[in-house]
Amino acid sequence: MLKKWPFILMTLTMVFALAACGTSNNAAPQGDAAKGTDKNAAAELTGNILAVGSTALQPLVEQAGQKFMAVDKYKGISVQVQGGGSGTGLTQVSGGQADIGNSDVFAKEKLESGADELVDHKVAVVAMSTVVNPKVGVTDLKKDQLVQIFTGKITNWKEVGGADQKIVIVNRPSSSGTRATFEKYALGQKTEDLPGSIQEDSSGTVKKLVAETPGAIGYLALSYIDNTVTALKYDSVEANVENVEQGKYPVWAYEHMYTKGEPKEHVKAFLDYILSDEIQKSDVVDLGYIPVSGMKVKRDADGNITK
Repeated sequence: MLKKWPFILMTLTMVFALAACGTSNNAAPQGDAAKGTDKNAAAELTGNILAVGSTALQPLVEQAGQKFMAVDKYKGISVQVQGGGSGTGLTQVSGGQADIGNSDVFAKEKLESGADELVDHKVAVVAMSTVVNPKVGVTDLKKDQLVQIFTGKITNWKEVGGADQKIVIVNRPSSSGTRATFEKYALGQKTEDLPGSIQEDSSGTVKKLVAETPGAIGYLALSYIDNTVTALKYDSVEANVENVEQGKYPVWAYEHMYTKGEPKEHVKAFLDYILSDEIQKSDVVDLGYIPVSGMKVKRDADGNITK
């Protein structure tokens, strides 16, 4: 019997050792998993976002950016918004200087190369209207009349039923997506900058100049228009949400936020936020844009309309 004790003791020692290992092996992964879960739950996105380009889209991106940064889980993300025009935004996002290129036009309409590398995120629709100084005495212009004004063939408002006053054109630079949209869908052609015309890069400045300059004419996104300027009908059709959605008013464009390739996680979070109901059903509408979801027609980069 005494000879069996060492064997019994050795067996018991092995049993306890295995039991201890089993307990340790089971407990350790559970602890690590729990830590991992807590860590992931507590993790917050961080990073800087620079969005550059369209001044027509700028008010929406700025307002959405401020609200986005106020959300607890996004407080580690900084959003900076700059204007400069659609061409500038597309060039900078293509070159890697900006995270987002805001544009009123499709990338391939502006970029000679690199458009295929950009990912399009359509966040709204913007309608644009011809605007004039309230004292010119005109509320409606036909397409042909607009073409003649912006090509210098009509130079006085009395020629289109308005006051006897010289027409002053407030235009946008060639990099402007607003200009590209206006020329393509309102005029049907590109125009040269006429002697004596004023050229401004900012939509806000255009509105101020048209409001304060006798005889002035320009064009603005609906989001900028207020009672300081007169928005003209186009071929007797008013620039309003219903007419744009139904395809009756032609001077409109998608608002694009382009990224170079698929966006990084913190940039994607911002784009998703802008496309959320919180922004689409409030800020987009309140600022004079039209949600893409409300459109009854679609338009491709070549200007073709489908229902």
